[in-house]
Amino acid sequence: MTTAPHHSAPVHRLIVTRLGRYVLAVDGEDLVGLWREGQLRFPPAERMGDAAEGPHDLLDRAEQQLHEYLAGEREEFTLPLAPTGTDFQRAVWAQLLQIPRGTTVTYGAIAHALGRPRAAQAVGAAVGSNPLSIVIPCHRVLGSTGSMTGYAGGIETKQALLRLEGALLA
Repeated sequence: MTTAPHHSAPVHRLIVTRLGRYVLAVDGEDLVGLWREGQLRFPPAERMGDAAEGPHDLLDRAEQQLHEYLAGEREEFTLPLAPTGTDFQRAVWAQLLQIPRGTTVTYGAIAHALGRPRAAQAVGAAVGSNPLSIVIPCHRVLGSTGSMTGYAGGIETKQALLRLEGALLA
């Protein structure tokens, strides 16, 4: 995950998956967004840039990897990521990338891992603002009691992703 600011114009592509319609956005050589259409905190048009016309190497790879992942044919993503956020948000997102497929953690556990044991609510806010859903696996984070707390793409999507990964029984 890079943290350098971008100076190129982002471009995006709308794709249809088995879990609904998603927008992939790239800026330069990095994937900067994957949002479920209509999700909470869906980005404004300028953050996504113009629609990409025709083939686009990184968008093509990201789309292919997402379809493979959702089909259970891919375990992890191998894409250059550059989500835009605060230092704290990026630290939380880096923790999300460490959660193994098929497992879940709590917001409190992430707060502890960051050395901020009382920051579970701030962790929750950072998780909720993750611009790269699925790729940065925010769906693997549960409430302190193991509850299916809020997920910007909808609880049903969160449950479907956890079932796909084997973290939930069908």
